[in-house]
Amino acid sequence: MSINVFNLPDLGEGLTEADILRWLVAEGDTVTMDQPIVEVETAKSAVEVPTPFEGVVHTLHGAEGDTLLVGQPLISVSDGIEAPESAAGSGSDDDAPEPTHGAGYREEELAGTRPSAELSVDEADPEAGEDESSGNVLIGYGTSAAGSSRRRRRKRGGPAAPDGAAPTGAAAHTHDALTAAPRMAPTVVSPLVRKLAREHGVDITALAGTGPGGLIMRRDVLAALEQVEDQRSRADAAGPAPTGLATAGPATPGLTTGAPVPPPPAPGGPAAQGGPAGAPKPPAAPAPSSSPEHGGTGQDVDPRTGLGVAAREPVKGVRKTIADAMTRSRGEIPEATVWVDVDATELLRLRAELKAADPQTTPSLLALIARFTLAGLQRFPQLNARIDTAPDGSRTITRFQGINLGLAVESERGLMVPNLRNADRLSAVELTGAMREIIDVARSGKASPAQLSGSTFTLNNYGVFGTDGATPIINHPEVAILGIGRIIDKPWVVNGELAVRKVATLSIAFDHRVCDGGAAGGFIRFVADCIENPSGALARI
Repeated sequence: MSINVFNLPDLGEGLTEADILRWLVAEGDTVTMDQPIVEVETAKSAVEVPTPFEGVVHTLHGAEGDTLLVGQPLISVSDGIEAPESAAGSGSDDDAPEPTHGAGYREEELAGTRPSAELSVDEADPEAGEDESSGNVLIGYGTSAAGSSRRRRRKRGGPAAPDGAAPTGAAAHTHDALTAAPRMAPTVVSPLVRKLAREHGVDITALAGTGPGGLIMRRDVLAALEQVEDQRSRADAAGPAPTGLATAGPATPGLTTGAPVPPPPAPGGPAAQGGPAGAPKPPAAPAPSSSPEHGGTGQDVDPRTGLGVAAREPVKGVRKTIADAMTRSRGEIPEATVWVDVDATELLRLRAELKAADPQTTPSLLALIARFTLAGLQRFPQLNARIDTAPDGSRTITRFQGINLGLAVESERGLMVPNLRNADRLSAVELTGAMREIIDVARSGKASPAQLSGSTFTLNNYGVFGTDGATPIINHPEVAILGIGRIIDKPWVVNGELAVRKVATLSIAFDHRVCDGGAAGGFIRFVADCIENPSGALARI
């Protein structure tokens, strides 16, 4: 009997880890090839992972809630084939079965790239006379002949799978969902480079690779570390700020923030008392007790505030992705914000008329505003763009022919930005159905990486929270985001007379590197005019 060890595969998008949400099988269960075995949560979405082996579950390498790195053992499956009696009765330790890493990982696969032809030939079984592949059911792994150390027996009477057959069932669904997403991950081949960057807190997505084709090399990570050390040395040489206030050093591209700050020296030490260095220290003041007998609650006590700690939540998964994305956006994009109050009375009246005429096909208010937004982006294409940085540091503004409209959605897993591909081709009625579907999927936490990546402009309806205005953060690497506040009754001047109208606030944050205030102001004014005169706008766009 041999045991096949299936490692956590590369789930796409350059993700290096995943959290185990729930196991779909237990030890001792019988599994079939491509059967979903576990639901994991990545920084992008929650997906079910199928197994490339069939047999009996031998070991589950991790409990629900654990975090596994790509390449770490996920599950071991026994093939259930008993060894011959002669071999079983020999009593030799050399004949004992050993785990077989049938997934056939190579370091290039762990980094999300294809293995070279030379490696594939060297690792193939020269005695294998048939293709044993069931298809690459996820990015970076599959039941391939090159990756298996033994020859899988084909079931008698079963039809032979054609060469290059596509995965089916749950494997095909997961494969399509993951591979449909554009590969926006940084160009890193070696997992050793990833490990070095992770251990030292280097954000590889912010590094410019010096290797061929922008490949991020070990020397690029080391150069970032040297830059930090150099800045620290200069800060130490400069001494403390004259105001006596702690000031943060300049942010270094490629390095994550949030490192713990060492606590200040406790009062009452030798330096504070003015005694000699070798003088005995006075007894330290007792720390605040958190035990119930001392009046505490039995919780940890925060030394800085003296308050009990209600909970400690690790920053990982979606929350870590959101934090990194927001930090990167604020750190890289010189953004500016423009806002305008708009009279939405006519828009509400028009929608009421459409609903009275045909309730089944009435577009939503958000869909109507989205339709105006898409028309505005076609008039001001500077805001439907992205800035690309080449390995030599040069920058290029890339503009797009179509529009992938992102929608900021609050979900149980955190802030999601699913997007509608080629949204500019949809009418207001079509946008209503498409937006309702993608929002429901995102809120359920089942959005695929393809649905959560690739947007070129984001629409943020923060009015659902009862707020009037905000300065939204741009969804990196986009260059603009439009925010919509709630629609409320306000005094408004109409034809020289004061009236009560339905008023909302629109705000746009834009990257000042791609355009100036004229384009942003022209865009938001166009959308506002469409909202104030929706009948005329729908006739023109």
